[in-house]
Formats: sequence, structure tokens, C-alpha cells
Amino acid sequence: MITFQDVSKTYAAGGHAALSDVSLSVAAGEVFGVIGASGAGKSTLIRLINGLETPTGGKVIVDGDDVAALGVEGLRALRRRVGMIFQHFNLLSGKTVAQNVAFPLKLAGRPAAEVKARTAELLDRVGLTAHADKYPAQLSGGQKQRVGIARALATHPKVLLCDEATSALDPETTEQILDLISGLNRELGLTIVLITHEMDVVRRVCDRVAVLEAGRVVETGPVERVFLHPASDTAARFVREADGEAAAAPGVGGRLVRLTFKGEATYKPVLGEVARVTGVDYSILGGRIHRLRETPYGQLTLALTGGDVGAAIARFQAAGVRVDDLSSGEGA
Repeated sequence: MITFQDVSKTYAAGGHAALSDVSLSVAAGEVFGVIGASGAGKSTLIRLINGLETPTGGKVIVDGDDVAALGVEGLRALRRRVGMIFQHFNLLSGKTVAQNVAFPLKLAGRPAAEVKARTAELLDRVGLTAHADKYPAQLSGGQKQRVGIARALATHPKVLLCDEATSALDPETTEQILDLISGLNRELGLTIVLITHEMDVVRRVCDRVAVLEAGRVVETGPVERVFLHPASDTAARFVREADGEAAAAPGVGGRLVRLTFKGEATYKPVLGEVARVTGVDYSILGGRIHRLRETPYGQLTLALTGGDVGAAIARFQAAGVRVDDLSSGEGA
């Protein structure tokens, strides 16, 4: 659905390179996350998709169209196929909720009856039917973002761009909005590109993720791999910030390992069974249990001492548990 081919973007003022040689692809129907710190180039990347920015080099292909080669009418048609929701909602303060949702349809010249029916359908989908006649100032942050989502869906887009869509919301509301976005992906088959600086958002809704650092893609792949076994220092830093990182406590010896459990294995008493059979003692230095979309996973950082440590590691692996040796950097 979306392809970046060696894309660069340099702003004339100061010659700042916002993006350099970015190549990536987004499949139809997937939720693709782009994560990076402030200034990494995330916003520039997403604005290239709907033609709000033009690449200095390379090509951005969306639904078969080279975005930079489109004329005025071509861009208008593209933007009807690419909806966008914003961090700070971007609602029209002088228009009601219903009027904000209807606005793109009116710009597209749709008949009044169609506008009315589509607006009612979208307000029902995002749970705001009872607020149709309110103004943005009368809404909570979560409600404003729901209006923004409904408006972005007005013209039946194939692609939905989310520009830090939850960063202005509290944690509970963030969960609700992410649930809504996931539901839209499942029910409508929307291709969603979501940029964020929060690894929890990526973990919660994305299928694949690209990690940006100073305008370059330093890592890309399935969320499970990037989150659980990051290959780049940038991705590893985001994971540490999201969950914390265990470090060996002073005086703790033994073999330092990280165990990764996925799916049903997350809740099985594997650790106790292995300790009993092999005689290994363990100190738990850190751990977490979360979900990657619908898949549960757990990670434990342990110091293994006594008994047969090699046999313990072999039994963990036989049970489908990944073992990363933090002393040697090896994993299996």
C-alpha cells in the first residue's frame, strides 16, 4: 500500500536533512508503527505520505501513485483515500461535532442526504451520537480525538495516518482510543501508519515497526522481534524506557540470563519445574508480563547459581522459552 524508495527530505533553511535514504514498505491492512525521539523525522515521514511534504530525493508510492508526481487534482483524490488524525485534534472550534465530521464530505461536494447519513453513521461508530450538537470546547480530550477519527474516516479512506494521536491523552483514554483504532483496522481493513515516541503504543496495536534515529531507519521488523529482541541501540533504549531494565545487583553472582516466554508458556510454572529438576537456584533481578497486541509475553532477568546451569538452560529452550545469555550476548 505504501512504499518509500530511498527517500530523503532536506529543508532549504540551513540545509537540515530531516530524512536520509529511507526505504520501507507498509502492507495493505497492517498497522505500521514509526517510533523515534523528538526530531527523528517522524512527522516529516508521515506528511510525505499524503503530499503535505515533497521528498528531496527518492519516491513515495501510495496505492500505486507516485505522490510527488501528482497534480492538484491528483493530490485531492489521494487525500480522500488517506485520512489523518492529529495530536491536538485540529477541530474547527466554531462548528459542532457533526459539522466537523461532515466537513470533508462537503468539501468533496457530496449530496446533502449522503453527508447527513454518513455523519450519523460515523458518530455512531465512535460513540458520539449523543454529542452531535456540542462544540469542541464542550468535549473531553478523548471525545475530541474521537471526532478527529470520525472526520478522518468520512471519505472512506484506505489509509489512516495517526500523528501522535494519543500523546495528549491520559492513560485510560489512550487505551480507549487505541482499542478504537485496532477495531477500525480489523473491521474496515484499514492500513494504518502510526507515529509515536511511546513504545507502549507500538506494543499495544502495531504489527510491524520502523525505528527512526536522526532521519534514518535504524531497525524495522515485526513488533514482537523488535520489542523483545531489539537489534539497534535506539530500539533497545525505547524498550528500556518503556519497561525498565534489570541490572545485576551488587554481590549477585552466577549466570545472568533473560528468559522470554510467549503465548501459553507465559503462564506455565516452567521456572519452578526447571529449578527442581536441575537443582539450580535463581535470583529474580527483574521482569514483566505484557501483551503484544493479543499475544501475552513475559520476560525475566535471572542470576542462575548452583546445580546444573547448562541443563537448566537446555530445559528452558526445550519448553519453548528463549534464553539470552546476558554475560555472553548469545540467545537461543
